[in-house]
Amino acid sequence: MTAQTKGRIRHIALSVEDPWETAEFYKQAMGLEEVIELDGPLAEGVFLTDGVVNLAILKFKSDEAAQGTGKDYVGIHHLGFWCDDVVEQGKIVRDNGATWIMGDPNNPHGYEIKHTDLNGIIFDIAAHGWAGSQKNPGEADNVVHRQPPRRLAKFDERRARAQAKYAAMRAKEKEPVAAE
Repeated sequence: MTAQTKGRIRHIALSVEDPWETAEFYKQAMGLEEVIELDGPLAEGVFLTDGVVNLAILKFKSDEAAQGTGKDYVGIHHLGFWCDDVVEQGKIVRDNGATWIMGDPNNPHGYEIKHTDLNGIIFDIAAHGWAGSQKNPGEADNVVHRQPPRRLAKFDERRARAQAKYAAMRAKEKEPVAAE
């Protein structure tokens, strides 16, 4: 066993119907910062950060891509742990009853090696962090996973629609209430 086997929660993934509307909510309501948009083989979505933890807001493209939750599932999809040694950590989690579901468990540079815990909750382990996350904030050995902000032009309309919805909602909240 390696000297350090503590995983650090640095990633939370939500499965939602409209990632841009949900991202706009968390940007407006919680002050999170947008890091990147993605259009991958499994999902499309937006990554936000509070400066330490990455919040992935995803719409999965198929039931298979959703890794057991179904593509229409809405809720917390999985948690991600930044680990020092993903091969060793993978052995430890499996020895403790986790079930491996995807990713190469023997890759020391592994990213999002997914497992389910004893309750069937999906979690992943990674050798490096997610966009906008930090490994050990405030410590001398801190590692920051910087990612230059990136927006994809193909999502301009969806992003604009979400922003307009929140602008209209804020404008409505500012309207004076009629006295009775």
